[in-house]
Amino acid sequence: MATMNVSLPERLKEFVAEKVASGVYANASDYVRELIRRDAEAVERLRAELERGEASGMSEDGVEDVIADLKRRRA
Repeated sequence: MATMNVSLPERLKEFVAEKVASGVYANASDYVRELIRRDAEAVERLRAELERGEASGMSEDGVEDVIADLKRRRA
């Protein structure tokens, strides 16, 4: 496994230490690896959604129609 050194402000270092002290993570490296995995998964989900949207074709609705539809669905 490769090694990478990361500098953190004191506040973030303390936050990581709290996560490790909670017992969920064995050490700071485990926590950082988990964050990176989550970020990579989020990027992949976004990429898939963009591809799905692109494949769905063009809409005949205008921007105002899309916004109005979103507002109706949220109400």
